[in-house]
Amino acid sequence: MAKVLEGPGMGLMKKWGINVPNYVVVTSVDELTKLGQANEWLKKSKLVAKAHEALGSRFKLGLVKIDLDFKAAEAATKEMIGRQVGSITVTQVIVSEMISHKEEYYCAVKSTREGSEILVANCGGIEVESNWERVKRLCLEIGQAPSADALEKLSKEAGFTGPLIKKMAEFAGKMFACFDSEDAQYLEVNPVVTRASDGELVALDAVTLLDGDAKFRHPDWNFAFAAEFGRAYSKQEEEVMAVDSKIKGSVKFIEIPGGDTAMLPAGGGASVYYSDAVVARGGKLANYAEYSGDPPDWAVEVLTEKVCSLPGIKNIIVGGAIANFTDVVKTFGGIINGFRKAKSEGKLKGVKIWVRRGGPREKEGLDAMRALKDEGFDISVFDRNTPLTDIVDKALQK
Repeated sequence: MAKVLEGPGMGLMKKWGINVPNYVVVTSVDELTKLGQANEWLKKSKLVAKAHEALGSRFKLGLVKIDLDFKAAEAATKEMIGRQVGSITVTQVIVSEMISHKEEYYCAVKSTREGSEILVANCGGIEVESNWERVKRLCLEIGQAPSADALEKLSKEAGFTGPLIKKMAEFAGKMFACFDSEDAQYLEVNPVVTRASDGELVALDAVTLLDGDAKFRHPDWNFAFAAEFGRAYSKQEEEVMAVDSKIKGSVKFIEIPGGDTAMLPAGGGASVYYSDAVVARGGKLANYAEYSGDPPDWAVEVLTEKVCSLPGIKNIIVGGAIANFTDVVKTFGGIINGFRKAKSEGKLKGVKIWVRRGGPREKEGLDAMRALKDEGFDISVFDRNTPLTDIVDKALQK
């Protein structure tokens, strides 16, 4: 699941016919000033300025400013850019048109085990949180799309009357179209408002979670995903994500500052299993990583280079269960190339490498790993007969 910030989230909704305010995302006051010269609405409208980061409680933090003219929006942008909030530095501000309205509503679409669910309420903003029983749902099976009649029935059940019944039904239909077509896992607009100038429904905010692994199907996804753990992605993490978006299979990499045990496991299950084992034995993780789904050797090599570049590491765990179809020789070839490159660059001094693996062509792969001893690597290699986490015990023994 990949979180998308408000600006690109609104862009996706606009693509599917949902009304959104005019907005711009800027990284400096100068950029906003230039956009003001090219966009008349910035000069004529009342504006809202918000820190464009994955942050909660932005209003309480003073990172949302409303009812601004353009000059005040420039001042708010200058104040926010560069501000440090915990481990996050504000690098972007979204400046949007302030929509005059009275009533607020709620609409969301989410993925479920059975398919998907459309949620609608005739209250919105903070009011919906304390009145959750007013949220009405339409459940859909996998592959099923909502009919116009079903959406109008949902709208009526949620308490909409008159022309708003059809308007909210159409809005929810567009939300589902966006959700389904953009490989989303969750879309939420809170609030949906009735624009005073023309009575049209407008999305004032967007929460967007996409299936990040579907990026190859969407060449217009020209935006970065937001980090989910309270900081921006590092350059190394973004480079691995870029590789992951281009390949069959998968490579993942997240840095954990301060750790001394680096992870290079095969498969999502093994990655969690080995990570738990390190922590349970008193070790300090330097990263999360995995390669799975038989990725190409060059992708695994890139991942290995990032793992070997982690500062202060003492051990690298190259663990995995018995693969069904991932070629051990091929993927180990990428790891070996990564190890050799790292060593040639002066890395891996004093670092011990621990390998445990099984699967197609495991003998040839494990023999190739063992041969690294002759090149000066401090490496210990074990086959499928060694219990999975024994290499963690050996690595962390005092």
